[in-house]
Amino acid sequence: MKPLKVGLLGFGTVGGGVWRVLQRNQSEISRRAGREIVITQVAARAADGSLERAKAECVNATVVDDAQKAVRDPSIDVVCELIGGTTIARTFILDAIAHGKHVVTANKALLAHHGTEIFAAAHDKGVVVAFEAAVAGGIPIIKALREGLSANRIEGIAGIINGTSNFILSTMRETGASFAEALKEAQRLGYAEADPTFDVEGIDAAHKLTIMASIAFGIPMQFDKVYTEGIARLTREDIRYAEELGYRIKLLGIMRRVKEGIELRVHPTLIPERRLIANVEGVMNAVLVKGDAVGPTLYYGAGAGSEPTASAVIADFIDMARMHTADPEHRVPHLAFQPDQLSVIPILPISEVTSGYYLRLRVLDRSGVLADITRILADHSISIEAFLQKEATQGEDEVDIIILTHNAIEKNVRAALSKIEALSSVKGEGILIRMEGLY
Repeated sequence: MKPLKVGLLGFGTVGGGVWRVLQRNQSEISRRAGREIVITQVAARAADGSLERAKAECVNATVVDDAQKAVRDPSIDVVCELIGGTTIARTFILDAIAHGKHVVTANKALLAHHGTEIFAAAHDKGVVVAFEAAVAGGIPIIKALREGLSANRIEGIAGIINGTSNFILSTMRETGASFAEALKEAQRLGYAEADPTFDVEGIDAAHKLTIMASIAFGIPMQFDKVYTEGIARLTREDIRYAEELGYRIKLLGIMRRVKEGIELRVHPTLIPERRLIANVEGVMNAVLVKGDAVGPTLYYGAGAGSEPTASAVIADFIDMARMHTADPEHRVPHLAFQPDQLSVIPILPISEVTSGYYLRLRVLDRSGVLADITRILADHSISIEAFLQKEATQGEDEVDIIILTHNAIEKNVRAALSKIEALSSVKGEGILIRMEGLY
């Protein structure tokens, strides 16, 4: 059988990893795919030095500085987009689809914003867009959701899906560093960009959550409906207090099927320290999936990096090689469900989400304060699970108190917190962090 010919767009960290892994494991990959997979063209840019690197390394491929040549070359079977962004990458992918080519991409932002349009175009043209590397790097979570768990009604997913934020939180917990100090260390080690906004504000995780939710629940991509909150406001005190109470704080992407609809949210979350996912440290990722038949399943591994991500990209190449000549109507659907079977299910606003809560308040160290606070909580149907009061330091008349609540509706907790903050005995704004027992 003739080789599957790939045009590689981008020769950065991931593109270079794809080339190297494919060359190193060519024999094994061909045995699995049933045919040889060959990168015949590589498109790179002179401006960032990747063109020269590609020319030096990719001696068996044609290296060009115009990605459109690979996109439109009639000999190319698969276009692999690894250039990133949501503008030119979208143009190249739609052009490749229009020219009847299959597409492999690791571009989570593009799919979160434009996936519905891209998958519709691919369906109409009878080609496939594969994107295993777009979520959690080397962890095969897309295939697990789309194929391995396809007999299940997915009830919920909770994932550590941004390694930079997880590294920062791990460093804060292990060393007592502030957020700013931990971020600086992440940047020094190359785990965080000079501008870390996408990572620390939860945007990157929200992109990935959008994709997983579409596959898990059979809904269109709806990035704009994901509640997103980052980790920049977390303090070392909150990390320490959570640990004293038997919890760890992680930035989680959470989706849950409830009676009223679907929850889609990214935010810092207290997790019981006994849970496996609470013990995922550093830059590693983990995704916890609960199906009605299989129960909870956990997927753990490297969420980024050159070769872990290349592993997922090449796995998509192998799938392409296996189904290249298959009838389009009998291929695995892009979003697990048949295109005409996607559901319109309401996405709950964060105000309607039910969760447990961690509340930290700075109060005057005098009698009657706690009674006032608990009365307000009770008036809003909020019960207390645990309580911790820290001792005042010498010469101060203010103390921190920490309250863990049982499950409550967020709008009720927010209303209660607003009234608590208005008490003369409470100083400044309270801190609210959601809390999940998980599965």
